[in-house]
Amino acid sequence: MESNIRVRFAPSPTGPLHIGGVRTALFNYLFAKKHNGTFVLRIEDTDQTRYVANAEQYIVDSLNWCNIPFDEGPGKNEKFGPYRQSERKHLYKQYANQLIENGWAYYAFDTSEQLDAHRKDHEEKGKTFIYNWHNREKGRLVNSLVLSNEEVTAKINNGDKYVVRFKTPQDETLLLEDEIRGTIKIDTNTLDDKILFKSDGMPTYHLANIVDDHLMEISHVIRGEEWLPSLPLHYLLYKAFSWKAPKFAHLPLILKPVGKGKLSKRDGDKLGFPVFPLEYTNNKTGDVSRGYKEDGYFADAFINMLALLGWNPGTEQEIFSLEELTQTFELARVSKSGAKFSPDKTNWFNQQYLQTKSNKELTQLFIPILSEKGISTDNNYVEKVVSLIKERAVFVADFWNLSDFFFQAPSEYDAKASKKQWKEGTPALMQELITVINAIEDFSSQNTETVIKEWITAKEVGFGKVMQPLRLSLVGALKGPHLFDIIEMIGKEATVSRIQKAIDTL
Repeated sequence: MESNIRVRFAPSPTGPLHIGGVRTALFNYLFAKKHNGTFVLRIEDTDQTRYVANAEQYIVDSLNWCNIPFDEGPGKNEKFGPYRQSERKHLYKQYANQLIENGWAYYAFDTSEQLDAHRKDHEEKGKTFIYNWHNREKGRLVNSLVLSNEEVTAKINNGDKYVVRFKTPQDETLLLEDEIRGTIKIDTNTLDDKILFKSDGMPTYHLANIVDDHLMEISHVIRGEEWLPSLPLHYLLYKAFSWKAPKFAHLPLILKPVGKGKLSKRDGDKLGFPVFPLEYTNNKTGDVSRGYKEDGYFADAFINMLALLGWNPGTEQEIFSLEELTQTFELARVSKSGAKFSPDKTNWFNQQYLQTKSNKELTQLFIPILSEKGISTDNNYVEKVVSLIKERAVFVADFWNLSDFFFQAPSEYDAKASKKQWKEGTPALMQELITVINAIEDFSSQNTETVIKEWITAKEVGFGKVMQPLRLSLVGALKGPHLFDIIEMIGKEATVSRIQKAIDTL
């Protein structure tokens, strides 16, 4: 492994960051940290038509929430800055000119109407139009390969619009190495001459990407599978510049939970789960997209889930801290095939992480929910409640439905349970139980349980005839933790009051 590992995450600020992008950032981060390297954030905003003003800050906020902050990027350790491509556009023209001078690129003056006509003509003949070796020098296309130098100069001086295209070599076989997929074989005759520089004075992704990776001394390019078709061009660009190419690794797609294809926002909307790390508001439309943070997921659970989408540690272990992920992560164990996203598995991860949180930490998260309900109570009491109910929760938001009876008497009773458990003789039995409870001095869970169970045994009635109506009286339903823990928590007065209310109501 090289000693100076430098990787980059290079999103476009065109909207919220999809979880596929977060996973790409995560794998870059893990690889860099494992090898004491540098994790760079670069904003690729060359396509100004799709630029969204608040998207860059959203990307930074997302990385920070996920606890995978960049080491180097906009406004931070700008060793190779600037880190926004729109602020680097003065650099790219010279490299495009260098390729033209070296015979690796050429000016193309074809208008969009002319190119459309060529495409239509090919379609009518049952062919596909590709701008490459097959037709670039036959005279039908307008470029500097067929025009004289004087004609090219005249067109440029005249203000004619042009692009710079890469001159893909003919009749070559490329053997490209991918850290995940191994050797990839490409016939250059199947490639088109991609545009490197546009008529608006901005580079395309391909040129800017290569130039920036070189100038920023990127050692490994770890990116999504959707960029795999661009690998031959990028490899050839490094060759054209006589630069050492970084090592490439193309990550598998994250697939939708149902059906085939790549996971999209539409899948999340349809099946009821977020596909973005943070909630996102579209400034133009006002539309709000759900986020994992706002939906109640823990950042460490979210990251753990993402790490196992397409990467296998080689063991049965599923729960990893960020430190453990860093130590264990290997590109060699990243899968070539797509990874199916599972909302249920994501919830499972959150539940596992919730159980590891301290009761004190969870209490601080629960208190604002209680405040919204108009409930103000002692933190120690809330902490005890949390300890009794957290194992049944997936989210902190579940706590209220699991524990409301600890804070307020039930206002209604489960109809099905009432019909089954509240019999003709139940009110008299419950009235007698009140007398027993009033006589108890040590109201601890253990003592109360002993006294009440001894009374039930002495009366020779089934435990269910007392315990189920008692739970129904205190909780309003047949749910909740150990019944006598509830009794100890709410106290004698509330216990008696609730039993009496049930007698009067049911």
